[in-house]
Amino acid sequence: MEGSDPHQLDAADRAAVLGRGGVGVLSFSTGATDPPHSVPVSYGYDDETDALYFRLAVGGDSTKAELLDNPATFVVYQEGDEGYESVVAQGELEEIAEGDVSTAVLDGLSRVDIPLFDVFERDVREVEFDFYRMPATEVTGKRELQELG
Repeated sequence: MEGSDPHQLDAADRAAVLGRGGVGVLSFSTGATDPPHSVPVSYGYDDETDALYFRLAVGGDSTKAELLDNPATFVVYQEGDEGYESVVAQGELEEIAEGDVSTAVLDGLSRVDIPLFDVFERDVREVEFDFYRMPATEVTGKRELQELG
């Protein structure tokens, strides 16, 4: 039952941690014997559809491009009033291509704020970006509880 464990975040608390967007870590499944491929990314979150949106650099020497069809996990954390809070979402990415975007996806994308997260070795205007949506199939959240004293 949601809310029975004080360490677990309920849906409203998870939405508060995710906010409208920020920076987190996106990890792609790579195989049974290999570690996941994890990268810091900027994201947006639409609490109306419980979907995450990503602006991903996919050109050049990006390893992500070949892993985009694999199951993914996204993690974000912050320091809250009662200690650290984290949210973990799992799902599969869907490319948002201009020609076949539904009104619902466009509406969701318009409700989020995806910051430009610059970790590139060249001018960010030279980096090729694509947009992706991840409808979360599972979302969990935990908080650190401070000792009462």
